[in-house]
Amino acid sequence: MAHHKSAKKRIKQDEVKTVQNKYVAKTMRNAVKKLRLETDKEVVAAALPKVVSMIDKLAKKNVIHANKAANLKSSLVLHLNKI
Repeated sequence: MAHHKSAKKRIKQDEVKTVQNKYVAKTMRNAVKKLRLETDKEVVAAALPKVVSMIDKLAKKNVIHANKAANLKSSLVLHLNKI
Protein backbone atom coordinates (compact mmCIF):
# COMPACT_ATOMS: atom_id res chain seq x y z
CA MET A 1 0.00 0.00 0.00
CA ALA A 2 1.24 3.45 -0.88
CA HIS A 3 2.29 5.63 2.02
CA HIS A 4 3.15 8.86 0.23
CA LYS A 5 0.59 11.28 -1.12
CA SER A 6 2.34 11.39 -4.50
CA ALA A 7 2.31 7.58 -4.73
CA LYS A 8 -1.42 7.49 -4.00
CA LYS A 9 -2.01 10.15 -6.66
CA ARG A 10 0.09 8.20 -9.19
CA ILE A 11 -1.99 5.06 -8.54
CA LYS A 12 -5.22 7.00 -9.18
CA GLN A 13 -3.82 8.55 -12.36
CA ASP A 14 -2.63 5.16 -13.63
CA GLU A 15 -6.09 3.66 -13.10
CA VAL A 16 -7.73 6.48 -15.08
CA LYS A 17 -5.20 6.18 -17.91
CA THR A 18 -5.61 2.40 -18.00
CA VAL A 19 -9.37 2.73 -18.48
CA GLN A 20 -8.93 5.34 -21.22
CA ASN A 21 -6.25 3.30 -22.99
CA LYS A 22 -8.40 0.15 -22.91
CA TYR A 23 -11.32 2.10 -24.38
CA VAL A 24 -9.39 3.59 -27.28
CA ALA A 25 -7.55 0.33 -27.99
CA LYS A 26 -10.83 -1.59 -28.11
CA THR A 27 -12.35 1.09 -30.36
CA MET A 28 -9.39 0.73 -32.72
CA ARG A 29 -9.66 -3.07 -32.74
CA ASN A 30 -13.37 -2.85 -33.58
CA ALA A 31 -12.66 -0.38 -36.41
CA VAL A 32 -9.97 -2.67 -37.84
CA LYS A 33 -12.27 -5.69 -37.60
CA LYS A 34 -15.10 -3.81 -39.31
CA LEU A 35 -12.74 -2.68 -42.09
CA ARG A 36 -11.42 -6.20 -42.66
CA LEU A 37 -14.94 -7.60 -42.98
CA GLU A 38 -15.93 -4.98 -45.56
CA THR A 39 -15.91 -6.14 -49.19
CA ASP A 40 -16.81 -2.91 -51.01
CA LYS A 41 -13.64 -1.20 -52.25
CA GLU A 42 -15.04 2.34 -52.11
CA VAL A 43 -16.15 1.92 -48.50
CA VAL A 44 -12.78 0.51 -47.49
CA ALA A 45 -10.92 3.28 -49.33
CA ALA A 46 -13.03 5.91 -47.57
CA ALA A 47 -12.63 4.41 -44.10
CA LEU A 48 -8.94 3.51 -44.34
CA PRO A 49 -7.50 7.00 -43.61
CA LYS A 50 -9.59 7.32 -40.45
CA VAL A 51 -8.50 3.92 -39.14
CA VAL A 52 -4.86 4.56 -40.02
CA SER A 53 -5.03 7.88 -38.20
CA MET A 54 -6.48 6.16 -35.16
CA ILE A 55 -3.69 3.56 -35.23
CA ASP A 56 -1.02 6.26 -35.57
CA LYS A 57 -2.38 8.19 -32.60
CA LEU A 58 -2.35 5.10 -30.41
CA ALA A 59 1.21 4.27 -31.44
CA LYS A 60 2.29 7.84 -30.73
CA LYS A 61 0.84 7.61 -27.22
CA ASN A 62 2.45 4.17 -26.70
CA VAL A 63 -0.90 2.46 -26.24
CA ILE A 64 0.18 0.02 -28.94
CA HIS A 65 3.72 -0.70 -30.11
CA ALA A 66 4.99 1.13 -33.19
CA ASN A 67 5.73 -2.14 -34.98
CA LYS A 68 2.20 -3.41 -34.30
CA ALA A 69 0.84 -0.20 -35.76
CA ALA A 70 2.96 -0.65 -38.87
CA ASN A 71 1.84 -4.26 -39.25
CA LEU A 72 -1.83 -3.31 -38.87
CA LYS A 73 -1.58 -0.51 -41.43
CA SER A 74 0.25 -2.75 -43.87
CA SER A 75 -2.32 -5.53 -43.59
CA LEU A 76 -5.19 -3.07 -44.07
CA VAL A 77 -3.62 -1.61 -47.22
CA LEU A 78 -3.06 -5.14 -48.53
CA HIS A 79 -6.73 -5.88 -47.86
CA LEU A 80 -7.70 -2.78 -49.84
CA ASN A 81 -5.50 -3.77 -52.76
CA LYS A 82 -6.76 -7.35 -52.74
CA ILE A 83 -10.40 -6.34 -53.18
